[in-house]
Amino acid sequence: MNASIVPLVTGPAPVQPPALRAPDTPLGRARLARGWSQVKVVRALMLLADHWGWDIAAENSLKVFVSRWENDTHRPGQTYQVLLCAIFRATPAELGFTRPAAASTLNERLTALESVIEGLTERLGEVAA
Repeated sequence: MNASIVPLVTGPAPVQPPALRAPDTPLGRARLARGWSQVKVVRALMLLADHWGWDIAAENSLKVFVSRWENDTHRPGQTYQVLLCAIFRATPAELGFTRPAAASTLNERLTALESVIEGLTERLGEVAA
């Protein structure tokens, strides 16, 4: 039996939708896990905020915000964190919103800087001697 393939659509082939991509961040992974584009995230944020009666940024601004949040160049404020957790049905930790306290990070940096200074001071003493 010789089977032939018959296209269901005549004319030019349809254009394949672009593959979804996202940065390898918790928020980016959450979006990909749902199969959503950034535009769909923006629409979901707007719909939920409207349903709750919350005022949020305009659509064009939200598109920029979502990109910045996913790329981890900016962190969403509390209002957006609540909305994002709700639309992705995830906890703040799962979306990467919880971070170590700034004070401990600052203390770690100061300790590291003090070590560098001590090392340089010792080398300077050796060179001067």
